Amino acid sequence: MGYMLLIVEPLGQREERGEAGGREAYAQMLAYAGELQQAGALKAVESLATHGSRLQVRGGERRIVDGPYAEAREMVGGIFLLADHVGREEALEWAARCPAAQWATVEVRQTAPCYL
Repeated sequence: MGYMLLIVEPLGQREERGEAGGREAYAQMLAYAGELQQAGALKAVESLATHGSRLQVRGGERRIVDGPYAEAREMVGGIFLLADHVGREEALEWAARCPAAQWATVEVRQTAPCYL
């Protein structure tokens, strides 16, 4: 088992930040990812686009809704998947060091394998 850090941003924040602010935030996040990697605590990292699609299948019918979603006030802007050896306390410490904690919420979630 391991932990994942979900970066939960207020919807529209990226646009409000502007290009220069976006570049600065991106540089901070890249440096943070480098720290995680250097410490051997990083398994994967991805930034997520602001728009996506939601899919449901009900009664054999597919329903696809393309974002943005009017009811959404926040979005998952990226993830850091931590190495399996990282425990809860260390995951919380890494979350506290994440630059995004200054402008978003860093949600710490435990992961578990899916067995067939």
